Amino acid sequence: MIGSDTIGLLLQGLSHVTVESVVMIGLSLVLLYLGIEKGYEPLLLLPIGAGCLLANLPLSPLIAEDGMLRVLYDMGIRNELFPLLIFIGIGALTDFGPLLENPRLVLLGAAGQFGIFMTLIAALLLGFTRPEAASIGIIGAIDGPTSIYVSGLLAPHLLGPITVAAYSYMSLVPIILPPIMKGLTTKSERLVRMPYTQRAITRRTRILFPILVTVVVGTLVPFATPLIGMLMLGNLMKESGAVERLTKASAQEIANTVTLFLGLAIGSTMVGGEFLKPRTLAILFLGIVAFGVDAMAGVLFAKVLNRLSRGKVNPLIGAAGISAFPMAARVVQKVAQEEDFENFLLMHAMGANAAGQIASVVAGGVLLALMGAGGL
Repeated sequence: MIGSDTIGLLLQGLSHVTVESVVMIGLSLVLLYLGIEKGYEPLLLLPIGAGCLLANLPLSPLIAEDGMLRVLYDMGIRNELFPLLIFIGIGALTDFGPLLENPRLVLLGAAGQFGIFMTLIAALLLGFTRPEAASIGIIGAIDGPTSIYVSGLLAPHLLGPITVAAYSYMSLVPIILPPIMKGLTTKSERLVRMPYTQRAITRRTRILFPILVTVVVGTLVPFATPLIGMLMLGNLMKESGAVERLTKASAQEIANTVTLFLGLAIGSTMVGGEFLKPRTLAILFLGIVAFGVDAMAGVLFAKVLNRLSRGKVNPLIGAAGISAFPMAARVVQKVAQEEDFENFLLMHAMGANAAGQIASVVAGGVLLALMGAGGL
C-alpha cells in the first residue's frame, strides 16, 4: 500500500503546478516538435525545448541552487564561455575565400545589420531600457551565439525569449527571405548573371586574413574582441592546416557538446513566471522586424550597387548580407535558379554571407560599447 508520506509528496508536487508552468510545458513540446518533426534548427531547439520542459516541472531540482541546469547556466552563459566556444567552431567551418576574392561584398554585410539599430530605437520607444533594447536589436544579427553573448551581458533576464527568437527566425530563413527578395527586385534584376572568375587566394593571404581582422576589429571595437577573436581563431586553425585535430574537434565534438549544454541552459531560463509576460510577445515581434529590415536593407543596397555597376550586380545577393551562414547564401541561389536555372550566384552570395558573419560580430561589439557593457 502507498504510505501517507508518499501521498504527501505526490500532492506536494501537484500543488505547485501552475497555469504558467503548464503553458511553458506546452511551449517546450512545440519547440521539440519544430526541432524533431520540422527540422528547424534541431541542434538547438531540441535541447532548448528539453531544458524548458525540465525547468517547468513542479519543484524541479535541476534549477535549484546546485542543480545541473543552474550549474550549466552559471558555468557557460553567465561568463559567456559557451557562445565563445561555439564561435571557434563556426570559424573552423567558415571559408572566407569568396569574400577575399571580391572584397566589395563587405558592404553588403554591413548593410545587412541596419535592422539591428532600427529595432533598438523601436524597442526604446516601446519602453524597454537601453540595455534591453540593445539585446533585442541584436536578434537582427540572425546569429544565435552573438545574440546570446550580447544579451547575456546586457539583459540576462531576457535571455530566454531573445534566444528563442534568434534561433527560431534563423531556422525560418528559407521561408522569410524569398518573399522579401522577390518583392524588392524586378524579374530583370533577378536574371542578372554574375560570372564567377576565381582568383587565386594564396595560403599566406588566407592565414593573414584572420590575424589582420582580429587586430583591426579588436583595435577599433574592443568590445567585439572576444567574439571576433574566437571566430578568427577557429578560421586560423582551419587555414593554417597545422592543427587538424584541433580544427576537427572545434568544429565537431566540442561544438556539438557545447551546443547541447547551451541549449539546456537557455531552456532552463524559460520559467513560466518570467517568460510569460507581454514583453515576450513584444520581443518576438521586434525580432522579426529586425530580421526583415536587415534583409530589405541588404537587397536595397545591392540594388544601388547594381545601378553603379551598370547592371553587373544581382540584387538578390544582398539578402545574404545577414549572418545566418551559410543558409542565407543557399536561399539566394535557390531564388535565382527559380528564374534562371543556369544562373549560379552561390559563391557571390557566400562572400556576402561571410561578410555578414563578421559584420554581425562587429555590430554586437558596437552595441556593447554604446551601452557601456564594461561597467555592467
